[in-house]
Amino acid sequence: MAKVESKNKQNPKLVQSELQDGRASLALEYYLGRNETPVLDENGNHVLYTEGAMKGKPKYRIKHIRKREVLNLYIWLHPRNQQERTQNKNTLALAEKIRFEREQEFLEDREGYRLKKDGENDFIKYFRKHWENELYSKPVRTTYKTSYNRFMRFLEATPRFQRYTSFLRMELITPEMVTSFTDYLKKVAKGEGAHKSYYMFRTVILHAIEEGLMKKNPCKGIVIHRDVNTLKKEILTMDEIKRLAATHYEGEDTALQRAFLFCCFTGIRWCDTVSLTYANVDFSAKILRFNQQKTEGRSAHSGVTIPLSPTLLKLIGNPIQHTSEKIFNITCYRTTAITRLQKWVKAAGINKTITWHCARHSFAVNVLGAGANIKTVASLMGHSSIKMTEKYLHVIDQQKQDAINSLGDLDYDCEAVSV
Repeated sequence: MAKVESKNKQNPKLVQSELQDGRASLALEYYLGRNETPVLDENGNHVLYTEGAMKGKPKYRIKHIRKREVLNLYIWLHPRNQQERTQNKNTLALAEKIRFEREQEFLEDREGYRLKKDGENDFIKYFRKHWENELYSKPVRTTYKTSYNRFMRFLEATPRFQRYTSFLRMELITPEMVTSFTDYLKKVAKGEGAHKSYYMFRTVILHAIEEGLMKKNPCKGIVIHRDVNTLKKEILTMDEIKRLAATHYEGEDTALQRAFLFCCFTGIRWCDTVSLTYANVDFSAKILRFNQQKTEGRSAHSGVTIPLSPTLLKLIGNPIQHTSEKIFNITCYRTTAITRLQKWVKAAGINKTITWHCARHSFAVNVLGAGANIKTVASLMGHSSIKMTEKYLHVIDQQKQDAINSLGDLDYDCEAVSV
């Protein structure tokens, strides 16, 4: 059987595709490099290897990029005579000559492309390409975009860096600029936001270094410390949730309020809540099933099953014939939803800064405080490990300490007591 032979280091390689007429079509396959996407957990932190030689090192999802060029040359798979064998020999010789010429052109183009990139050297444009790159998953692109927007706002808000908002040469990113950026992030971002945005910014810098666009790492030694066990967002107690449910005001958004209460009793994220349809509900078994958008395709724990209590069934409403219809008919964007939510919280007399994600944290803290097993809570929230859930235990411990401290001091002289 006739078959092309390619060496591993050849780029492009000569490859063949079998046809039904007994021939094979020849083509060139180019290897254009690989795209590495960081594997992140649901909090946007890098997932690390837990065993083996790679233990402690970050995981990356690698996608190799290739393209093919059809040569419109054909060989016989099973040559029947000397004429067909000679034809195969001549065709393969021609194909190899074309391959060699393409290889030289490809090497020249790659060097030229590198020089062009060095000539452009615009970090703003390079950063923007990361959140516009469709090879990344939507959650990763969103995180890149948030980091990019915060970096641009930092440049605009800092007088000595304002001239770089339209064009920023790679070599002008100094440790001083990076330090100023981290200070800015710690002021404007809440919770894990500062660490997450800086992580994505630093990842872009590392990509630029790998591609030869930057010689030194301006982020070296500059970190944003955070306590992974500290929950910085506000928590709603069950009494406050009940107060919200009983609060009504003029111009209220009942669909949005119903959805938020549902989240307080399930821990579901905003993106999953607004996508839920009646098809996700098994009314006979009283179970809700859905895949988490944030981890779908990236985690074996993306599927979540939640038993439905009478309260949750009441919030869902009666089943309808068209199961594709959404359970919560929320028509506004997330930013508008948060504004309406905060107006509702204020009307209820609750003096807390509440966002939609606070419902998820409140759910975890309240069910753990009621005595639920941490593994059960991790499963309900779709966490890949209980390590993500443990931070809520620290809130419970703090609440216990606050409860003890609320008793006040006792004016009692122990030394005056006779034994």
